[in-house]
Amino acid sequence: TLKFDIHIEYIASPRIDDKTLIITDPMLATGGSCAAAIELLKAKGVKKIRFLCTIAAPEGVERMRREHPDVDLYIGALDDHLNDHGYIVPGLGDAGDRIFGTK
Repeated sequence: TLKFDIHIEYIASPRIDDKTLIITDPMLATGGSCAAAIELLKAKGVKKIRFLCTIAAPEGVERMRREHPDVDLYIGALDDHLNDHGYIVPGLGDAGDRIFGTK
C-alpha cells in the first residue's frame, strides 16, 4: 500500500461555508491530496462538495468513497490501476508537465 504525507499549509478564500464547491483536478490517483483538501473544506463548514476529474484510478475512487461518501465524483475516464509509484496506468503522464509544458 502506498503512503503519502499530505499537508496543506495555507488556504485563503471568501466565506465558503454556505456554497456548493466544485473541486477540479486533472487526475485522481491515490486520492490523498483530494481527500485532504475536502477534509479541510469540511472543517471550514462546507457541506456541499463535488469533485471533477479527467481521469481516475480505482484506488483513488475507492478512497474517496470510503472517506467522503457524501461527495459526488464526476470522472471522464476510469483507468486500470496504480503502479508501484502511485501513477495511473495507463494514465496521461504528468498532468502538471502537460499543462505547463515543463517537460
